[in-house]
Amino acid sequence: MKTPTNPYSRFIPREELQDFASWKPGALGTAAGPGAATPGADHAEQLAAQQAARQTGYQEGYRDGLAALENFKRSVAAQNATQFGALLQQFDQQLDALEQEMAQSLARVAASIARQVVRDELQARPERIARVAHEAIEAVLMGARHIVVQVSPQDHALVEHGAAEAIAARGARLVADASIERGGCRVLSDVGTIDARIEARWRQAAGAVGAELPWAADDTGADPRDAHETPDAPARNTRDEEGGTP
Repeated sequence: MKTPTNPYSRFIPREELQDFASWKPGALGTAAGPGAATPGADHAEQLAAQQAARQTGYQEGYRDGLAALENFKRSVAAQNATQFGALLQQFDQQLDALEQEMAQSLARVAASIARQVVRDELQARPERIARVAHEAIEAVLMGARHIVVQVSPQDHALVEHGAAEAIAARGARLVADASIERGGCRVLSDVGTIDARIEARWRQAAGAVGAELPWAADDTGADPRDAHETPDAPARNTRDEEGGTP
């Protein structure tokens, strides 16, 4: 009878050995494998990972907070700029309107003063109408014919004496016209009309300074030509009462 062979009693050749190490006493309780880690090292790594994640989150949150703050600042600045721009534009419009109103008021006051000065000058120096008529005649084209110079009846003698040379040189005819206010004249010819009436000249002068102030109306809105007839009215009434109308 044959005794069975023990598999662990056989000699193992070197060719069949793959991984092996020599054994030493005490190696089983103290040696660790190549990739083994101790519990203390794992805890330290976890703490380091948590600290790194916390730092990363803080930096990202801080960066996002700064970006949100900058966006908010830009939004508020744009809103304030829009509101301030609208307010400034409204202020400019109101200021322009006020300046225009002040300019018109000043022009009207200046024109009113100038109108009174001209009226006083016409009353103090009525002989100036001769110069006005002379300049109006000179303004007519040389080829014009049938020249007629119309003046106020009150200025007829002054023009006839002061502008006689100009009238004779152009072969003009001097005519008294009650519709012409004293201080002005009108020259008619076959080629056109030279309007040198005081109303026309005043309208042109007032328009040059932007004042729409008529010559005929005074501050009360009445026609100053009516004032020339006012002193005569009581006299006519007195004659009517005393002796009746002839």
